[in-house]
Amino acid sequence: MRIFQVINVRWFNATSWYALYLSKLLQDAGHEVLVITVPDTETEEKAIAMGLKVETIDLNSTRPLKLIKACAKVLSLVRLHNPHIVNCHRGEAFFWWGILRKLRLGYKLIRTRGDQRLPRNDFINRHLHSDIADGVVVTNKRMAEHFLKKMRLAENRLWLIHGGVDTDRFKFDPEGRNKIREKFGFSPDDTVVGMLGRFDRVKGQRELIEAIAETRMKIKDKSIKLFLIGFPTATSKHEVDTWLSDNNLTGITAISGKCEDVTACISAIDIGVIASLWSETIARAALEIMACQRPLISTTVGVMPDLLPQEALVPPEDVTQLSLKLTEVISNPDLRQKLIEEHALTMSQLSGEDFLKRTLTLYQGVLD
Repeated sequence: MRIFQVINVRWFNATSWYALYLSKLLQDAGHEVLVITVPDTETEEKAIAMGLKVETIDLNSTRPLKLIKACAKVLSLVRLHNPHIVNCHRGEAFFWWGILRKLRLGYKLIRTRGDQRLPRNDFINRHLHSDIADGVVVTNKRMAEHFLKKMRLAENRLWLIHGGVDTDRFKFDPEGRNKIREKFGFSPDDTVVGMLGRFDRVKGQRELIEAIAETRMKIKDKSIKLFLIGFPTATSKHEVDTWLSDNNLTGITAISGKCEDVTACISAIDIGVIASLWSETIARAALEIMACQRPLISTTVGVMPDLLPQEALVPPEDVTQLSLKLTEVISNPDLRQKLIEEHALTMSQLSGEDFLKRTLTLYQGVLD
């Protein structure tokens, strides 16, 4: 099968990861995959590093001349490669590829919606998704309900496909755990609470820091440590350091920076936390933590209610509830083990192989 994955995303965020990981799975399965992205971006750099074939087009430009050049290059690529499937992962590209779809260029058009924002329920959006796209992929139930109930998309055109995880790579690593705990000064008696994610307001580092401070006041007989597996992006390290200092957590917190062995860092924690204030429509970090058999608690944002049992969830931006949940999980080994077992059931259907199979079923279905 000849497939274009259109990923006009500048940063290597969850949307970019979902699309590139899928592209790699498809390529490794023997399909011809061409990644089309914006030039001079993290997505382009990552795609090349993954061994994917890449073409760059300035699909996000609003300048008429650049748009004309972009459309000309798109037409050239379509005529050269004659794709069976074009899968768009952002709305701007979807609009243009939708227009070209009407020219009967021979490809089937798929729109993957990994965004947290619900699409507007207007005539143009309904027409694009119902009449022009051959299939729509969403990554969480909230988005699926919006398409079905608000936008009246036919059920047979909508697919809920969670991103999968490379379970050969992401699995509990005892040796890596010991190495990382020793490196960052965690003792065998410490209970290490960890967050995996870039430093950004959306990720809720501040709320987790405040919740850990409250939790340490409630549980005085345990040594609780905080491990932030991440690095500064929109939020600076200075800001994070200030939050830690204000909450008297500087001495019990380690920050990994860019981590070469993410699996080892995840394995080093005892409890994982997703404290995001919004987003998490794909939840890459959550899937990786669960695959590494670490008990996970989370706010009720995005796809997280689809992935975790109710007893592992708290409202976003609620430091008190997050602290109470941390206290419960830290104090209850049976609950931690129960969560690990629940995660194993969830992850049994979310491997990379599952991700690939579901996507190929969709692609083949629209081609038949």
